[in-house]
Amino acid sequence: MEKTDDITKLLEACKRHDAKAQMMVYQRYAKAMYQVAVRITGDADDAEDVMQEAFIKAFNKLHTYKATASFGAWLKRIVVNEALTWLRKRKNMTCLDALNSPIEAEPEIEINENNVKVEALLNAINQLKDNYRVVINLHFIEGYDYDEMMQILELSYANVRTLVSRAKQKLKQILETDYAEMLKL
Repeated sequence: MEKTDDITKLLEACKRHDAKAQMMVYQRYAKAMYQVAVRITGDADDAEDVMQEAFIKAFNKLHTYKATASFGAWLKRIVVNEALTWLRKRKNMTCLDALNSPIEAEPEIEINENNVKVEALLNAINQLKDNYRVVINLHFIEGYDYDEMMQILELSYANVRTLVSRAKQKLKQILETDYAEMLKL
């Protein structure tokens, strides 16, 4: 949780290019932002690069930050956008832009939380294609709704819903195949 007065003072110092304040902000948020980046990129080294670029961009654009949301939420949005930009550059994610199929009914994934270990679920998510892993992370882990995902991914509402639906189906398939014994399906 952010201490509003403390972070406000640090951000004001950062706007004046105070390196010590920037380091304090970096140290406060680096671990959480790294986790966001690694979930989207799927690679620790790439996530580190993405996170560094995001912090540089955040410090350079700090004057645009409006305190309508927490600084952490604002920074996370920058990290997510940087990670997606990195993925587009790396893999030219044309499959995201090519989705024009109708909305499909979302399958229900029924997983007994007592039987599935978090690590197994994360491993299954990491087996997904980049575009599926991104939407699963954005929607279920980062908590973005479809409207926010539309803006972030620059896709239509129908395409976001379809992509989430397909990602959930694929995740369910992986879990059923690889973790059937653990899930006791």
